[in-house]
Amino acid sequence: MSPRIGILLSRIRVEEKLLLQELDRRGIAYDTIDDRQIVFDIQRNGWQAYDVVVERCISHSRALYALLLFRDWGVPTVNSYEVANNCGNKLLTTSALVRAGVPTPRTMIAFTPDSALDAIEEMGYPVVLKPGVGSWGRLLSKVNDREAAETVLEHKQILGSYHHSIYYIQEYVHKPGRDIRAFVVGDETIGAIYRDSPHWITNTARGGAASNCPITPELNELCLAGAKAVGGGVVALDVFEDPDRGLLVNEINYTMEFRNSIDTTGVNIPAKVVDYVLDVAQGGG
Repeated sequence: MSPRIGILLSRIRVEEKLLLQELDRRGIAYDTIDDRQIVFDIQRNGWQAYDVVVERCISHSRALYALLLFRDWGVPTVNSYEVANNCGNKLLTTSALVRAGVPTPRTMIAFTPDSALDAIEEMGYPVVLKPGVGSWGRLLSKVNDREAAETVLEHKQILGSYHHSIYYIQEYVHKPGRDIRAFVVGDETIGAIYRDSPHWITNTARGGAASNCPITPELNELCLAGAKAVGGGVVALDVFEDPDRGLLVNEINYTMEFRNSIDTTGVNIPAKVVDYVLDVAQGGG
């Protein structure tokens, strides 16, 4: 009997289209669930019809709240609420990695501009300031000196939102003009790409050029450990190559984009993801 699959999404982007095409190719029925129209009745579980719900929301808050409700109702999801919560907040990601002994760039947290400036000066310039929640390399600041630090901290204070009131300060890792984006599905590192850029932000969304990255035993071990630290599932890890310490996990994405990585790696990523979804629907994963 074919599993009952729901796809929770904001709109059908390239990744969602590829996943739906893979389901169609296999003759697997599914429902698309638009998070702009959905209403949850918290006291009533109306979702027993699904063996698994695949989360593909653009909004982190929508994804997180929906996954929480599905979890409480006993509906399996890809990814889980715990994974989304851990990966959607950079402090929780870093904390999970450090707790599991996974190497990651040095990070400091401060709660006021004055203490943040003290932390930056202790860490040494340059440093990178990040919002606690964010993606696509947005609102990152590379701070090269005290004057720049004071300016950025003042801007964050005036912005005044909750996410800007927590100062996430990370060392600047001197990468070799690139970083690594690696994809983990279940217990397998299925592929990875280098993202080369003359800019210190290497995201492909910001113009980074993708090329295939071999999955070495070291990279595989690191990625599986990082994915396990945040709860597993279907995730993409951003990995730095530090000249002295080797590979470091920087961030982990739980609603991963992969459109630029299929041809580059030669891996049918949508098929790997659908395999995992079907396994979760059947009680595995």
